[in-house]
Amino acid sequence: MSRRKIRSLTIEEVQARFDQWRKMRRGRSRIPEELWAAAGELAREYGVNRISRALRLEFNHLRRVAESAGPVRRAEKAPAFVELLNPGRPEYTIELDGPDGTLRIHCKGVSTTQLAELSRTLWRKDS
Repeated sequence: MSRRKIRSLTIEEVQARFDQWRKMRRGRSRIPEELWAAAGELAREYGVNRISRALRLEFNHLRRVAESAGPVRRAEKAPAFVELLNPGRPEYTIELDGPDGTLRIHCKGVSTTQLAELSRTLWRKDS
């Protein structure tokens, strides 16, 4: 199988190939290089953790396979803080999703600091 063909595979296609191989294998036979190569390509594109879980592969071995052929995409972390900026007339609509529902606030002429304090006050369980 050429590298060009491997790159065009989807997670579902490779997952189906692994499932088929697992059904047909005898005993504890090794995973074929072709399957490792396909998994490595997916891991470079989507991240090792995601692919190791989807294909039920050992994380560290998949990481080594993926890194042997090129750089691996790292998962992006969600920002811990988001600053709200509005250089013109301050007008905001903000939605806060929580375990008890969604809170939507629309304010005009309020600073971002005041908006943050208002949302914290409204969202508290003890109020």
